[in-house]
Amino acid sequence: MNIVLDTNVLLVSLSSRSAYHLIYLALQEKAYDLYLTNEILAEYEEQIGLRLGLNRTDLQLIELLNLSNVHKIIPYYYWQLIDADKDDNKFADCAVSCNADYLVTNDRHYDVLATIEFPEITVIKAADFLKILKDLIA
Repeated sequence: MNIVLDTNVLLVSLSSRSAYHLIYLALQEKAYDLYLTNEILAEYEEQIGLRLGLNRTDLQLIELLNLSNVHKIIPYYYWQLIDADKDDNKFADCAVSCNADYLVTNDRHYDVLATIEFPEITVIKAADFLKILKDLIA
């Protein structure tokens, strides 16, 4: 399963006390493949750093990038599908480039993607992805 995780979902999945921690554990257990770009990685780094500090950020990113099911890609076409928050386009472009099964986010800016026929991007909420993972692992 090819997945793109919006930063908001990655952040809520990191804490072992979070209801969404299974998303990160499933990544570590290689239950799905995570795709990201340099721009996504930079945003992950910035947001983890703001919340957890620099030492934890470095460790978290090293762990993430050392997983064999985490893939860095380079999108060669920029679709500019999201007008509400242009910064979210990096996740949509990554999803198109890697032929993602799901772009997982809790951000409503991505709702516009449901109205676009091409390129098709399936966007789901973190809670729905959690259900998919629980069924997969069970």
